[in-house]
Amino acid sequence: MNITKFTHACVQIETNGKNILVDGGKYSLEAEKSNWNPPDFVFITHKHSDHFDEEFIKTIAKENTRFFATSETAKAYPNTTFEIVKEGDEINLGEIKVRVTKAIHGYLPGLKHAGKEVFEGAGYVFELEEKKVYLVGDSICFDSDVKCDVLFVPVCNHGLVMGPFEAAAFAKETGATVIVPYHYDSPNYPADMDRVKREFEKIDLGCKILSNGESFEI
Repeated sequence: MNITKFTHACVQIETNGKNILVDGGKYSLEAEKSNWNPPDFVFITHKHSDHFDEEFIKTIAKENTRFFATSETAKAYPNTTFEIVKEGDEINLGEIKVRVTKAIHGYLPGLKHAGKEVFEGAGYVFELEEKKVYLVGDSICFDSDVKCDVLFVPVCNHGLVMGPFEAAAFAKETGATVIVPYHYDSPNYPADMDRVKREFEKIDLGCKILSNGESFEI
């Protein structure tokens, strides 16, 4: 399987001729468009525009691309037909199995005042090629029993998602052997990536800091 991290929190997983796209938002640069194969499946973790740019994603989607999201996200984008998911759901896509997991979006007063507070977030565990790839979505730290091989964990220093210390602690609990921090490209909520590396090193974990558009095989 080939996995690519695009800008901010956008991830592409290619496996056995199928292409999964998670959270292609407003920071997904037009310059990256040529690097994407049309997705067969699009999964959105929550309603914010840095995770779903409706117009942009539809320019690269197929006619029969399937879209998955929470009911809250679907209401925010009525021009897209979503298959509604919730925590605990299990989705069978042939050789790909998907488990919808808990995610708790952080809170700042500005979100409430702008009508952007998130009540329904989702994480996703993709089971494919005898591996589990877990994308936490935008979430603060919480008690989780998810175990995985590859983890995408959000980091920033502003309370909306995990900080470096919590992200490292959360990652260790999953047992992942490949850990990729993401969600640090927003100019309003940047992360100190040197600190992220240090926190992971403190507990004898390595993390893979990927450039936008960079891929790896597993």
